[in-house]
Amino acid sequence: MKENASSFIAKSTIKAADREHRRKINFNIGKYSSAVIKGKLQFEDLNGAKEKAKNLKWRVIEKLDYYLETFEKNISGRGAKVIWAETAQQALEEIGKICEAKNCKTLVKSKSMVTEEIHLNDFLKTKGIESIETDLGEYIQQLDNEPPYHIVTPAMHKSKEDVSKLFAEKLGTEPGATPEQLTLVARSILREKYVQAEVGVTGANFIIADVGAIAVTENEGNARLSCAWPKTHIAIVGIEKIIPSLSDLSLFLPLLATYGTGQQITVYNSIISGPRQENESDGPEEMYVILLDNGRTNILANEKVRESLYCIRCGACLNVCPVYKNVGGHTYGTTYSGPIGAVITPHLKPMEEWKHLSYASTLCGSCTEVCPMKINLHVLLLENRQESVEKGFSSFGERIAWKGWKQAMLHRKLMNTGTSKMKNWIVNTLVKGWKEHRSELEFPKKSFNQLWKEKYPGK
Repeated sequence: MKENASSFIAKSTIKAADREHRRKINFNIGKYSSAVIKGKLQFEDLNGAKEKAKNLKWRVIEKLDYYLETFEKNISGRGAKVIWAETAQQALEEIGKICEAKNCKTLVKSKSMVTEEIHLNDFLKTKGIESIETDLGEYIQQLDNEPPYHIVTPAMHKSKEDVSKLFAEKLGTEPGATPEQLTLVARSILREKYVQAEVGVTGANFIIADVGAIAVTENEGNARLSCAWPKTHIAIVGIEKIIPSLSDLSLFLPLLATYGTGQQITVYNSIISGPRQENESDGPEEMYVILLDNGRTNILANEKVRESLYCIRCGACLNVCPVYKNVGGHTYGTTYSGPIGAVITPHLKPMEEWKHLSYASTLCGSCTEVCPMKINLHVLLLENRQESVEKGFSSFGERIAWKGWKQAMLHRKLMNTGTSKMKNWIVNTLVKGWKEHRSELEFPKKSFNQLWKEKYPGK
């Protein structure tokens, strides 16, 4: 518990003081913010669209078992095999069995946060299988041996100069190559991998219950190639990604595109409903869908934070969060960063070890305001904090401090007790950490309450 919290504090201290990091993040997020303003114009009633989307997710999450079983029945009818994985380890074991049966030596993988969550690449490496990230941002991160920095934009913290230097070191490209030239180099390398791979892995943006299909939305076409070229396609998806109907995509895809990248709709949108059928000329010979729990039913069972399962992973809350913009994605030390990560991680993992993320917030409410699913993120952060205290995960010193603060707030006389000099000493000496990055706090000689009584006696 202390190690995770201490690591977060240490890393955030370094990143918050890194002006170059802040410049890159603000530049990239600034471009995103400008695009989102234009993307929102496609909605005649944006608030109504968000409200409808939240209601649809509420309906499907409240009857999650029914909709998942409906999906399984429908997609199995077209030859896909559905595997239920309660834990990350179960999912990895199933993938290992499939790869072993297919004598897999090379695997291509599209962008998927769920595969990051279960650490699929590390697992495949132990099996001697080459796993290639085919999304350009993920490929850059893989070359640099780093996890994704952002839910949607994996290499958001890198400038074009950083990427050019990385490609020169790892791939031998010309120093100072343009983004267009670097993209062509990556494209050439990855095209060969699509042909070589025995297995392709994708995530899924949505699971469609009524037709039994998964929907994948992207801008590069790499996900489509990853599931179409190899003979075996494995889709790994969290159980919360379910939506009731195919027709619901007309609402969810534009919302995801607008809040994810500022587009009206992403470039490639695929609906995959099974392996290649008898009357089809292309596609995989076999398709597996792994439905991953890995702590999601813990959230489902918790009525107070259940609505966090409505998240469509657009990353909008990260882009407006003042904490994320200052400390960056890797500081969180977990797959999902930013406000949504701070809400769900303490439930996907042991709360005692990860409760500190729910305290890493200004509670400004920007995340709630921007969320296309109208999830009350800043309220859920408070719910997490309360739950961690109720479970006894707060320290003795912390409990005493808050009790003292409560008594002072409830009794005006206590607040007026003592001189300003004594109050200065208490805050600047006893409150640890205050002076590390701030000047000393200095209380006025008289409180507002005292000044008011002097000016308006008897009131």
